[in-house]
Amino acid sequence: SSVDANRRRMSTLKNAQRGAALIIILSLLVRILELLCFEANLTDTPLKCYLKTTICAIVSDLCFALITILCPLLLMLIFGLMIISNVRQSRARLQPIPVAIDSRPTQNTTTSAANEYQSQQRRMDRHLLIMLFVQILVLFGLTFPLAISKLYSTITRSYVKSVSQNAIENFIFNLFLLFAFISFGIPFYIYTLTGGHVFRQAILSLIEILVRKLKCQRDQ
Repeated sequence: SSVDANRRRMSTLKNAQRGAALIIILSLLVRILELLCFEANLTDTPLKCYLKTTICAIVSDLCFALITILCPLLLMLIFGLMIISNVRQSRARLQPIPVAIDSRPTQNTTTSAANEYQSQQRRMDRHLLIMLFVQILVLFGLTFPLAISKLYSTITRSYVKSVSQNAIENFIFNLFLLFAFISFGIPFYIYTLTGGHVFRQAILSLIEILVRKLKCQRDQ
C-alpha cells in the first residue's frame, strides 16, 4: 500500500516466503526450550508439566514476554499505522482536481458531494485507528498478566509457601492462562464493535452471500 515504488517492489512472493521461513525457524528455536527444559510430574509449580530449573524458567518467561507478546504487538502497531498512513497518502494523490463550473447549483452539489466523501473517509480512518489501538490494548491486557504471573512463580519458586497461598497463586495463574487463550478469539469481536460501518457491512455481506448459496443448494 506504500506510495513509494521501491517499497512496493519489496512486496513479492519470494520475500513473503523468506519471511515465513524466518518466522518458522525462530519459532522452532524458541520451542526447543520445551524439549530441553520442561519436565513432567513436578510439584510446587503452576502446572504439572513445567520448567525444571530456575534458569530455564527465567529464559522461557522472558522469551514469552518479549517474543510472544511485546514484539508482535509492537509490530502490529507499527505496520498498522504505516498501512493507514499509506492509504491516506494514496487517497490524497487520487483526489480529483476541482474544476470551475458556471452553474452555481451544480457547483454546490459537487462541493457537497466532495465534502461528504471526505467526511466518510475521515470517519473510516478514525474507526481504523480506534480498532487498531483497542485491539492492541485488549491483547496486551489479556496476555501480559500471564507473563508477569509466570515470572513471579519463577522468582518465588524456592520460597516456602502455605497450602492456601499455593492454591491462590495457582488459581491466579490458571485465570491468566484462560485470559491468554481468550485473546486468540477476541479480535473478531473487537473488529465488529470498533470497526464501524465498514467491518459490519462486510460481515453482513458475507452472511448474505452464504444465505444465498444455501438457498441455491436447497433449490437444486
